[in-house]
Amino acid sequence: MSRNEAQTRRDLIDPKIFELGWTNDLIRVEVTPGGTDIVEGKPVRRKGRTDYLLCLPIVEGQPPLPIAVLEAKKEGSSASQGLQQAQGYAKRFNVIFSFSSNGHLFSEYAQDTDQIRENISLSEFPTLDTLRKRYEAFKKIKLESKKAQALFVKYKGGEAARFYFQDAAIRAILEKIALGKKKVLLSLATGTGKTHIAKHLFWKLAQAGEIRRALFVVDRDELRTQAITHLQGIFGDDAQEVTTSNPKGNAKILIATYHTLNVTGDDKEPKFWKENFPKNYFSHIIIDECHRSAWGKWQVILEDNPDAVHIGLTATPRRLTGVKSTTEDEAITANNIAYFGDPVYEYSITQGQEDGYLAACEVIQKFVTLDGTIIQKEELKQKKIADAHTGGNVADEDLQDTYNASAYEKTLLLEDRMNRMTADLFSHLLKTGGVHQKTIIFCASDDHAGQIAVKMQNLYLDWCRQNGVAPREMYAFRCTASEQNPSAKDLIKELRGSNHSHYITTTVELLSTGVDIPNLNNVVFFKYVASPISFYQMVGRGTRIGEPRGSKMMFRLYDYTNATRLFGQEFITRPASEKTEGEGGEERERKIVRVAQEQYEVHVQDKGVSILCEEDGKEILVPYEIYKARLAEKVSEQIQDVNHLRKTWVSPALRAGLLAGLPGGEGAIRLVRELEDEQECDLYDVIAELTFGLDPKTRAERAAAFGFKNKAWLNGYPERTRGVVTAIAMQFAKGGIEELESESLFDAPEVLNAGGFDTLLKLPQPPDYFVEETKVRLLA
Repeated sequence: MSRNEAQTRRDLIDPKIFELGWTNDLIRVEVTPGGTDIVEGKPVRRKGRTDYLLCLPIVEGQPPLPIAVLEAKKEGSSASQGLQQAQGYAKRFNVIFSFSSNGHLFSEYAQDTDQIRENISLSEFPTLDTLRKRYEAFKKIKLESKKAQALFVKYKGGEAARFYFQDAAIRAILEKIALGKKKVLLSLATGTGKTHIAKHLFWKLAQAGEIRRALFVVDRDELRTQAITHLQGIFGDDAQEVTTSNPKGNAKILIATYHTLNVTGDDKEPKFWKENFPKNYFSHIIIDECHRSAWGKWQVILEDNPDAVHIGLTATPRRLTGVKSTTEDEAITANNIAYFGDPVYEYSITQGQEDGYLAACEVIQKFVTLDGTIIQKEELKQKKIADAHTGGNVADEDLQDTYNASAYEKTLLLEDRMNRMTADLFSHLLKTGGVHQKTIIFCASDDHAGQIAVKMQNLYLDWCRQNGVAPREMYAFRCTASEQNPSAKDLIKELRGSNHSHYITTTVELLSTGVDIPNLNNVVFFKYVASPISFYQMVGRGTRIGEPRGSKMMFRLYDYTNATRLFGQEFITRPASEKTEGEGGEERERKIVRVAQEQYEVHVQDKGVSILCEEDGKEILVPYEIYKARLAEKVSEQIQDVNHLRKTWVSPALRAGLLAGLPGGEGAIRLVRELEDEQECDLYDVIAELTFGLDPKTRAERAAAFGFKNKAWLNGYPERTRGVVTAIAMQFAKGGIEELESESLFDAPEVLNAGGFDTLLKLPQPPDYFVEETKVRLLA
């Protein structure tokens, strides 16, 4: 019998590459979380993907440099079977060599040759010296040079202080800096820790003696507070916030907003900046959320520091074009790509979801019937309308000739439309976990946000009365940039931290960037969005996986305005045109018109449920039924029947291979389990139902049936043995098949009390036999 993947690595691959110098300390094992399940109200981490990086030792006492991905396959596989998989991982890990081996032969893809070499004897696997020379020649970096020292600085807090993609991003930046480049762009999805990356990047550069003085620039108070916490946690008093009363010029790391630096105003000479920060004051500058950069106003920061390293961080790198775009994008004129160059590293939403670092996204799409029409001025004059702010009459000249859907709730408040949409959303909350879900609703205007908050609050109070429930404080509230009491800052704090109030917030733009709400359940679009950049930033509010980290597996995106059409679109805009002096004139203030109730017939129609996936490197929405069909088809390609599935499932290596080969990986099946409300089932039952139509059984049902289904087999052993085996089977109810593969299985109180490991040692068969046999029989 040929060896499985784990045995191939242990018996064949590891010994041979060890002889060539690849010792254990040079093989880094990176494990992704693969997401987290909630079992009996508690977060239970599931197994993720395990990847093997080959690393080069360069500086004694410092961490070795990751340089290659090695993908092992079972002995009976082709040597190149894992090469495509390895190439994908190599890109994520920012390494230039990809290898796949079956223990006898290996295949290689390398960026320096841009070719695939197949079926080479494993005895000819490259040595450390060979890969180092090839790396240095390709990257044009001498690894022992002073410029490369930052690559080998230990993380503050050790290797556990970062995730693999954060390490890959930091190395990508440091490699470019080592080449003497002064401009670097990094693109990572919202929620993946760009500020975390910034602090470790500064730390490595500082320890390598590269930083003279650094500046971290943000555009919002919330981001500044977050940055101060991160940077002072690693640099202490060497990291300081710039204030208008104290520039803190002696600190090594400065954190500031554009407003504090006085570079966003209309003054040609920003006084505070010029007086406190002379030319080339900084050696390194990081610009957070650089897609939002108002280049025409704060370019002075970069222009006054031409010798500094300029680093841009963004989730949505912007490109400019001459093609007409949208006012939302035109208002922000920085061209990230032209200034910084292409991103040195990218990590998308779907990659984060696959790895388990970001929450999966279920999309509920809707269509509001009124939005398919254009409302004419003459028609509107026949309705009950009023000035939205005064309640008075609306003059003929204050009405637009036409109103289309993108104007609804901006300049035309429609009571019937708002009533229908809020009622529909509230009904979904009731069906998907209850009314007390943390939710952001993006609205078209301040007035719209205020009205939606009132309507959601009233729906909630009605529900509380009908169900005899005491209403909780501040259920729904408006949180916008306009002046309000409590302040937006205080409201955001409550939305984030309170478990007993502040559930539904309505906003326009304020919560689209820079606000971390880890336990957010829903993102809702009641506004029309034209900008892909704005859209992705809004979606990003929901991708964080909760506190404690991993306690939230998914979020829901409710789309009432076809905003999700923007998934996968490029972040392309054109420069904002500037009016010449004297051009135009004062624009007439546009009246907000309010249309009373029962003036329009409005219905909200279901367009179906979709899942966010990645195809050809772009995010796409796949209808849920098609999504399930794709998964079933992929399983069928590997598994002939349910008996084959059972044999595969009880083998950790075979099971991992099956799940890894599915579109969306293991996370896809777990998401189906969530959406089908089968959280109490092992993934085996989810797949068996999806592919073979079997009625799913819960973990508890399978454990309870084990005794009577296997009575004849159990009766062949002593009573004490039967007790231990039954106790092992009962562990399945706790966490499924992986519970029986845990190293602490025999330490479970139920197993210990029944006689434990020692009881099974007295039998002719080894203890592993009983565990494996129990796994098979549980799934029968």
